[in-house]
Amino acid sequence: MTEMTRDLIKNALDQDYNKANDIFGEIMGAKVNDMLDQEKIRLSDQIYNGVEPEQLELPLEGDDGDEDSEEAQVADEVDEAEPDMEGEVPETVQEPSGDVEEPVGDEESEQDEDDD
Repeated sequence: MTEMTRDLIKNALDQDYNKANDIFGEIMGAKVNDMLDQEKIRLSDQIYNGVEPEQLELPLEGDDGDEDSEEAQVADEVDEAEPDMEGEVPETVQEPSGDVEEPVGDEESEQDEDDD
């Protein structure tokens, strides 16, 4: 463990969160700068040396020989939990019965139509 990491943990345990926050910022800043430097080197190598860009291969879940991924397993579980709806007619929703009020704001136009 580095000196800064030890200081970060010590300050956090001592509940000196301001110092711990400062140290955390320094650690993260150093890591970000290192990553930016690596990316600059990689891009420079591609531009000036003609190096082909690397294709990142991300490990897939269930890539250890298990053919069903976690998403496929969840989908199968959902399919098993839902009943088969084929051939069934969905229930219809009936509107409540009762008088519907007419909008009140256009009384003059109704009176004009009655006068004609």
